[in-house]
Amino acid sequence: MAELGVTELGMAEPADVHSTRAAYNTVAADYAELLRNELASKPFDRAMLGTFAELVEAAGGGAVADLGCGPGRITAHLDSLGLTAFGIDLSPEMVAVARRDHPGLQFDEGSMEALDLADDALGGIVAWYSIIHTPPARLPGVFAQFHRALRDGGLLLLAFQAGDEPRHLDFAYGHEIDLDAYRLPPGRVAELLRQAGLVVEAQLLREPDGKHEKTPQAYLLARKPACV
Repeated sequence: MAELGVTELGMAEPADVHSTRAAYNTVAADYAELLRNELASKPFDRAMLGTFAELVEAAGGGAVADLGCGPGRITAHLDSLGLTAFGIDLSPEMVAVARRDHPGLQFDEGSMEALDLADDALGGIVAWYSIIHTPPARLPGVFAQFHRALRDGGLLLLAFQAGDEPRHLDFAYGHEIDLDAYRLPPGRVAELLRQAGLVVEAQLLREPDGKHEKTPQAYLLARKPACV
């Protein structure tokens, strides 16, 4: 059983969630500055986000949640593509940076494992490198939350580092931290999405960019099927 901490609301949470929040609170400002213009040099990232946006609009639009939004750069890009996007992040410091940098958009604190969203509320979900800190054993619960929050025909886009091993980070973005991250096998993630009731429509695996990336990068696009 995972060690439990206590949130400000008095609710128990796994110790890794507390550590993830603390780590991103620590690095928030420097993380935002380092990644501010990263999409400009990532054509595959822009292509996947653009495809997602087009499919969401074709399916009827609706609100799109950027879960684990960090400083809001992906939320803002989704907004620039014409989507009604908002962000949710575990870290209050990240949310504060996102609100500062993108004052016209909505950002709130929250957890992917306990989404404060109504059933069938969303036309789309993006989880852009934000499932990587959830232990793989708990991903089925996360994907069940995604399925619950998406309306019929709604789209999900995941991005994550491909692999099959955990990493522990003691230092990142100029700060000492205590953070676990998981590289994930794309085929296994696709199977978990299917088990959650989502239909995988596209997969992309690209090689590392030769700069900061050390592993292949994976993207999965899935849909909540319409009830017949």
